[in-house]
Amino acid sequence: MTQNCAIVTGGGRNIGQAISLRLQEDGYRVFALDIVAPEAESLRADAVQVDLTNAEATKEALSAIVANHKVTCLVNNVGLVAPAAFDAVNLDDFDRLMHLNLRTSIVCAQSLVPEMRKHGGGRIVFNTSRVTKGKLERTLYSATKGAAQAMARTWALELGKDGITVNCVAPGPIATTAFWDNNPPEAPETKAIVDAVPVGRMGTPEDVANAVSFFCEDRASFVTGQTLFVCGGVTVG
Repeated sequence: MTQNCAIVTGGGRNIGQAISLRLQEDGYRVFALDIVAPEAESLRADAVQVDLTNAEATKEALSAIVANHKVTCLVNNVGLVAPAAFDAVNLDDFDRLMHLNLRTSIVCAQSLVPEMRKHGGGRIVFNTSRVTKGKLERTLYSATKGAAQAMARTWALELGKDGITVNCVAPGPIATTAFWDNNPPEAPETKAIVDAVPVGRMGTPEDVANAVSFFCEDRASFVTGQTLFVCGGVTVG
């Protein structure tokens, strides 16, 4: 039990997979927890297929990992969007998004922080979103991501004494299947999003993974409670 290990929720595809692969490059053994199997071959051996909306199943999966591995890093990445205009917000989606996008982070952290303390410290990173600055048709998604950023600041204060840093990476717009599912490529609104990016291109999952990698480094031990927008400049001005 010598190699540092990382847990990445929703690590089997899109941004989560890019984060998992980058942390592998950084020397972590990565356990990608997802309801689907990872596409990347290098992640499959340690992949754990689990429904993260099921708190007990998630706890069991984490317990099995920490029993044999030195987990010092948690990336709370998993999330659903459920876009809807205000008048069409489905209250059934409230519990679904709150449970997956937010409760999962608490379940994972409560399972792993004792291990991090035992090993002398650790890293927790939330993948939030630029929607916390405001975006049409994102009532529930922005609520969960804004709550995650607020929760991260609280954890940063509480866990700093244990050598555990807690930070957020807030992406957008990133070219993933999830983005295109929620923003049809042919829609004028989507074209406006892409055209408005100051750096002149959409972001990639690897752009987000680079930022997560920074927060997970030992050299980032003096940075906590922060949110880094990886957005090509769209949150400026």
